[in-house]
Amino acid sequence: MTNKNQTLIIAEAGVNHNGDLSKALKLVKIAAKAGADVIKFQTFNSESLVTKLAPKANYQIKETDHNESQLEMLKKLELSSSDYLAILELCKKEKIQFMSTAFDNDSLDFLIKQLDIRTLKVPSGEITNGPFLLKHALTKKNIILSTGMSSISEIEDALSVIAFGYLSKKKPTKKLIKSAYDSSEGQDILAKKIVLLHCTTQYPVPVNDINLNAITTMKEYFNLKVGFSDHSLGINTAANAVVLGAEVIEKHFTIDRELPGPDHKASLEPEEFSKMVDLVRETEISLGDGIKEPRPSEIENRLIARKSIVARNNIKKGAIINKSNIDFKRPGTGKSPMEYWDILNKKSSKDYEKDELIE
Repeated sequence: MTNKNQTLIIAEAGVNHNGDLSKALKLVKIAAKAGADVIKFQTFNSESLVTKLAPKANYQIKETDHNESQLEMLKKLELSSSDYLAILELCKKEKIQFMSTAFDNDSLDFLIKQLDIRTLKVPSGEITNGPFLLKHALTKKNIILSTGMSSISEIEDALSVIAFGYLSKKKPTKKLIKSAYDSSEGQDILAKKIVLLHCTTQYPVPVNDINLNAITTMKEYFNLKVGFSDHSLGINTAANAVVLGAEVIEKHFTIDRELPGPDHKASLEPEEFSKMVDLVRETEISLGDGIKEPRPSEIENRLIARKSIVARNNIKKGAIINKSNIDFKRPGTGKSPMEYWDILNKKSSKDYEKDELIE
């Protein structure tokens, strides 16, 4: 699912196209130019997603018309089937992978059957939607599972349903679902096909709620690949997540943060997103292979920076080498100070002048 040596960077377009195909296509070009591996949208039928009475989140109320319902807001953000076909075609041309998150069954069917999507993304809000998780797993495709708002036990429950969907052809029961997760086959298939995303579902997320150390907790607890869906402001948090072992970075971006809509304010503008990609790539390189040995660029400096055993003053041949007549100075081209105890109290084999390297 991810390059072994490279973080998968997902440019989260989401609904930042505002229901406008031309803006969606522009977002594809921005993401490709920035060097993202994937551009991801959100596919949904508003009436299948929310009830007429469903309220909006506070951040949505703040950034959109407070008089409209969530349903009315979402209707403005839908794209048509033909729109997605045009987006997919441009993604192929721009050599960037297309992804989209499905929020209802029909949308998931469309992504799989019409767009032949390779990797599925389950959003945080669906992590407790067992039947929907099962439908994802029955496709046998790789899944990126976002874990915002969830606990370890809720993530485990979700993974149990997914493991069952990957493995079993039987009618699901709670017992069979739990058994699938507990089995070695279940753990093996999850390790091959699942990436968990640590996420805090707030836009933007307060710094004290980012909790990047949860990446380490999830890696250790589930023994799965873990990434980070970044809702923070700025670009540094994504790079910090890579340091902690995130193998996927997902970040919202927009054409212009001043556009109307629920997610623009918490998104990066094109130049910022490009800088984030560069920072993540630089961070990957700087992490290295973890082997502690001299790096190629520093080898030449060893002889300059290290010290050798030298004569503190003139030493006559046959004189006893002791701490009063030798010293340790640069360069490191002579006998290492680590050999001090080997030569201590030995007779000098030759005459030495002050600062001459002891042989």
